[in-house]
Amino acid sequence: SACLVGSEMCIRVSSSVDLALKATSFQGLTTYGDVMVGNAAFEFYNEKNPEDYIQIPWDQVDYVAAEVLPGKKIARFAIFTKENGHFSFSTRDNKATLRAMRAYIPEDRLQRSPSFADVMKAGAKSLLHLGRK
Repeated sequence: SACLVGSEMCIRVSSSVDLALKATSFQGLTTYGDVMVGNAAFEFYNEKNPEDYIQIPWDQVDYVAAEVLPGKKIARFAIFTKENGHFSFSTRDNKATLRAMRAYIPEDRLQRSPSFADVMKAGAKSLLHLGRK
């Protein structure tokens, strides 16, 4: 089953919902709506337009990367799919959302994305190594 990004009326694919929260989708324009972590998929629905939705079946998730800020606060997370790129979200409680997703995604596929400081350190190290040739 493929990821669906819709413009038609959507049928929810999960028969049971583990968690439902207000959320923000960062696909192109910022969109506000609801996220549902269900038994079949991760689902996002635009609160103003029910025909605007994202459904990501669990078998299409490659991995999830969370942006962790100092103090272990999770700013947002991105779901990387096997074929449809990645989708970024932030919910009212990102930790609870990721905890609920753990039931469907192996722990080694839940990753911490590098912080800006980590990226800068790696860039500086690679520049230092280039000069040693």
